[in-house]
Amino acid sequence: METNYQGHQNPSDSAGQFGAQAFIIKQMLSRLQTMTLVRVIACTNAGGLSAVGFVDVEPLVNQIDGEGNGKPHKTLYNLPYSRIQGGANAIIIDPKPDDIGIAGFASRSIAKVKKTRKRSNPDTFSQFSMSDGLYLGGVLNGLPTNYIQFTDGGGIVIHSSGNISLSAPTITTSGAWEHTGTLKNNGVNISSTHVHPDPQGGTVGVPQ
Repeated sequence: METNYQGHQNPSDSAGQFGAQAFIIKQMLSRLQTMTLVRVIACTNAGGLSAVGFVDVEPLVNQIDGEGNGKPHKTLYNLPYSRIQGGANAIIIDPKPDDIGIAGFASRSIAKVKKTRKRSNPDTFSQFSMSDGLYLGGVLNGLPTNYIQFTDGGGIVIHSSGNISLSAPTITTSGAWEHTGTLKNNGVNISSTHVHPDPQGGTVGVPQ
């Protein structure tokens, strides 16, 4: 029975032995996953102080059949996501739903390592499978509202739409300070000029 279904094979693929073998190899390679763009559906963490977690994502590049019709991939669950961390030191920025980022796919199964966080044998014979994905961080995303910016002039801008909190046994700074706004010490407003008594009599104003 004749059909108008085109398939992935070109006329040249069946013109000779080389073309036929090349087509078979091409079809086998198409089963291997390397990297793709994905959209975050959910994340196990939400910006709190916690160990690095996992995301669920949807691939943004569809599969296509031989006639060029698109078919979306299903959701990929429980992909480890990357964090800038060394030992106990980390920058905590967890992925958010609708973030676009890069997913890479391991050459062998990583399921057992995800569970034990130790060196392990692969528990399946899968290779370059979407089930062994890792979320490597965001690309193609919009304008941020909280950011650290390194400018071309050598400056650094730290901007927050909320509060900035610093906590340490000792905070040491050097250089001149310029301040706009209200200063508070233990909840008490500090004026731009603080008055100290003068040992010789009177008062001395000390800029704060």
